[in-house]
Parts: sequence; structure tokens; C-alpha cells
Amino acid sequence: MYAITPELENTGGLLDKTRQVLEGGAQLIQYRNKSANRILLKEQAGLLLQLCREYTVPLIINDYLDLTIEIGADGLHVGQHDAAIAKARNQLGDDKIIGASCYNNLNLALQAEKEGVDYVAFGAFFPSLTKPNTVSVTMNLIAEAKNKITVPIVGIGGIRLTNAKKVIQSGCAAIAVCNDLFQSVNIKAKAAQYAQLFAETN
Repeated sequence: MYAITPELENTGGLLDKTRQVLEGGAQLIQYRNKSANRILLKEQAGLLLQLCREYTVPLIINDYLDLTIEIGADGLHVGQHDAAIAKARNQLGDDKIIGASCYNNLNLALQAEKEGVDYVAFGAFFPSLTKPNTVSVTMNLIAEAKNKITVPIVGIGGIRLTNAKKVIQSGCAAIAVCNDLFQSVNIKAKAAQYAQLFAETN
């Protein structure tokens, strides 16, 4: 289970929610904030990194290569228009995780694998609150992708407990979840339910 943080200005609230996600069994955390200023970005990312270290879970930074380097995060997630994969790999070295959003485009995924990513993300599988204008992905694309690429595939976009099993069964090694996790009344319990889905499917 790959948890993506919501954009929260309240750092204490962000850390509290993320701790609950980690206690529930998340295996990757991505810090995603497109609206915060540089000071808040660095503060939140640095504190999230300390928190993730407590649970031995990697922290991935969305989009900001310089911030990833500055705080020593475990990896970077890039979109089509973010830092180039080759440049990121060159600056981060081989021991950091790099993931790439490939939307519904298998050619992008093939190219990303050639450039050295550790995983590719396809989505949105379902209508997404985080990115309402995104493209849609079919389960068939995952089957096709698994025949052509060797890196793990992450499913993203509108994933909820009610539909997550389908995404896992399609062949995704991980599912990325934001709203359905972080907006739950009991975040830890919801995270544990997601983690259990993988145990049932494997």
C-alpha cells in the first residue's frame, strides 16, 4: 500500500494522519504538495522523513528533485512534465527510488523503464478527487504492460476499499491511495484493511 499525503497546511495534522497510516501498514509514503511555499515544503518533508524512518518506510517526494536531495529523502516521483528521469537518476544516484507517472500511456512506461525508473504508475483507474481531469485506465492496459515491462506497476486514481481489489488483481504490485485513507474517521483501521487486501490476493 502506497499512501499519498493530502495537501495540508497544518503540519501537526499531516504528521498525525501519516503516523496512523504507517501504523496501519503502509509500505511507501509519498509527500505531495503542489501549493505550499518553499519553507513549508521543506519543514513538512523533513518531519515526514523523520517519521517514516521510525517505521523503516521509504519517503518519496513528488516532483521536487531539489527538495529530495536537500532533505535526503528515499526517492522521487515524477510526472511527464517534472524533472527528467535521467537527470534525476544522475543526481540522486542508484540507491534512491525513482517512480514515474505514465497515465494510460504504455510507451511512456517503456521509455521510463529504459531511463532507469524503479516503478511506473498508471491511472486514473477511477474518477479521482485529487486529480479530477486525469485520463482513465483500463485493467487490460495493466495486463499488456506486465508483458512488456519488468519494473513494478502502481495503480492510482480514485482507489477506494470497494474497488481496490480489482486493481490489485489486474497485476498492480502496489496501489496508491490518498483521499480514501486520509479522510477516514479511523485512518489506522482503514490502512490496515488496505494492507489486508494484499494478503488476501497474494
